[in-house]
Amino acid sequence: MRETGGGTMFAEADSIPRGKFGNSAHSDPNISMTAPVNEDDLGMSYSSASAAGLAFYESNRLSGEGSPLTMSPWNQTTPFKKSSWTSFDEDNMPANSLIGSLIREEGHIYSLAATKDLLYTGSDSKNIRVWKNLKEFSGFKSNSGLVKAIVISGEKIFTGHQDGKIRVWKISPKNPSVHKRAGTLPTLKDILKSSIKPKNYVEVKRKRSLWLKHSDAVSCLSMNEEQGLLYSASWDRTFKVWRISDSKCLESIHAHEDAVNSVVSSLGGMVFTGSADGTVKVWKREQQRKGTKHTLAQTLLQQECAVTALAINTPGSIVYCGSSDGLVNFWELEKQLSHGGLLKGHKMAVLCLEATGNLVFSGSADKTICVWRRDGNIHTCLSVLTGHTGPVKCLAADKDQEPGNEQRWIVYSGSLDKSVKVWSVSEFAQVATVQQNQQQGSYDRESVPSDGSHSSTSRASQNWRN
Repeated sequence: MRETGGGTMFAEADSIPRGKFGNSAHSDPNISMTAPVNEDDLGMSYSSASAAGLAFYESNRLSGEGSPLTMSPWNQTTPFKKSSWTSFDEDNMPANSLIGSLIREEGHIYSLAATKDLLYTGSDSKNIRVWKNLKEFSGFKSNSGLVKAIVISGEKIFTGHQDGKIRVWKISPKNPSVHKRAGTLPTLKDILKSSIKPKNYVEVKRKRSLWLKHSDAVSCLSMNEEQGLLYSASWDRTFKVWRISDSKCLESIHAHEDAVNSVVSSLGGMVFTGSADGTVKVWKREQQRKGTKHTLAQTLLQQECAVTALAINTPGSIVYCGSSDGLVNFWELEKQLSHGGLLKGHKMAVLCLEATGNLVFSGSADKTICVWRRDGNIHTCLSVLTGHTGPVKCLAADKDQEPGNEQRWIVYSGSLDKSVKVWSVSEFAQVATVQQNQQQGSYDRESVPSDGSHSSTSRASQNWRN
């Protein structure tokens, strides 16, 4: 299908040019929402109206299978149907530009993971798609539960699901396009062994459940390669610690008074959790002979609006926190976690964060992605990437491996508009080139350094599950 006059050209995957990332074009700031987004799409629960301007209808859905889209008889995409992508006319590539869109009409995109030349995408179709050079390379499917989180460790891929399970997949050594199911966390052996003893049960929502199993959706996964540990966060208000070598659940911590939306692990033995209860907590990890022990070190933030996303930059010097009020707080690890300031760039909730090198990316329910460049504790908004027609739910970034592109990053953004967009972002883009873009919104995009006293925002009480 081809449309002229600023429209879109669709092509089958087999017709993609052989160049690494195909063609490019500027993002389109004038695309409007094609369908309303409801509470289930954002994966949240609302206790009252948001002061940020979001309005959703309340739902009593249990966190079982996610979006009603998956139950529609019209949404019966097979794993073998070819996907579409969007190509663009090639000009001189600007500093920050849209390379292309990966489109598969099978559900909203909830999770992304990029490694080397592969991109993994998860959606509420229960499928995990694998893309290579903007072509669909492979795919595999879980039995149940939309895919809310993906992390990669060597040849293993870990996926967190709405049904509370963590599934493990392994790449076939004979055929790299084949991904085989390698197990589930917790393992069936550990479940059977643990179920015998009454002390291994805990009460969750007036029901008894094994402590080593998540009793609600797995919202986030974080890998600590140095220690060989996997962290999983859940709407059941806990985070759990898994040893990769033998798939053992070492610890389960009741961390918050509401859903845990994000968990990130740092190299310095600290773990950060963010919750719908409005807090960010710091946990100190201690290695023990039989496993680990995590103790609460401090509470970094306590506010009325929900914490929806966390990220630590590549050097491990700054931790970022996105909230349902559209703000991003950050703290400097090198300065005993002193509050560094606020990034004001969005008019609606921040749903995802990615930090790499000197760049920080924030995706929002306002359908935009802000690109921030860090210089010390001052962050400058280089650009606002527009083009998604739904909330931006997940982000991933990878260094551009093309010769001569040492300072360029390939950024992937997944949205509830069912697409993944691929962007080329330069670390040294001129701020002046995006001033016109920034003036389109009424919300100033600025970094506010901390004066040493940080007070919580006075927003309507909210209860977000991201």
